[in-house]
Amino acid sequence: MERQMIEAIEGEFRRYKALGEKAIAQLDGATLSAPPPGGGNSIATICWHISGNLRSRFTDFLTTDGEKPWRQRDEEFEARAVTRDALLEQWEQGWSMLLATLGTLTDAELERTVTIRAQPLSVRVALLRSLAHVSYHVGQIVYAAKAARGDDWKYLSIAPGQSEQYNRNPTLEKG
Repeated sequence: MERQMIEAIEGEFRRYKALGEKAIAQLDGATLSAPPPGGGNSIATICWHISGNLRSRFTDFLTTDGEKPWRQRDEEFEARAVTRDALLEQWEQGWSMLLATLGTLTDAELERTVTIRAQPLSVRVALLRSLAHVSYHVGQIVYAAKAARGDDWKYLSIAPGQSEQYNRNPTLEKG
């Protein structure tokens, strides 16, 4: 049972999950619920959307349409004041569904067909689209968190001016 490609895709999802969590960890609850500087969706709103999307897409992934009738997408974008614990609980619901589903897939299933909003897609394409969607929104979380923290931001990757030092010991590529 070959899982090399599925494991690579799962590794990328886990990398973006960790980036989002490291950004979230730098903020207090009020900041997580506030719109970022310049406006837009709060980190809480983005987390609600990611979770709703992952739960919908990966519940019965191979057998039902990825846009579930129970999903309330518009509600995901409502402004909300939440605690860090509530945000992380919601976040984890989506990620748990995704990771549980990925744990059952094999590379042989990558060419199977799934449906999202009545559109047939190969499993491979559906997974890549979901990875791109998640990475887009995690990028928003990181950007908003960095803007909120300003000079107190702790870099999640190579800090400015540290490339040569990092290249001597590239630890971020491991795992």
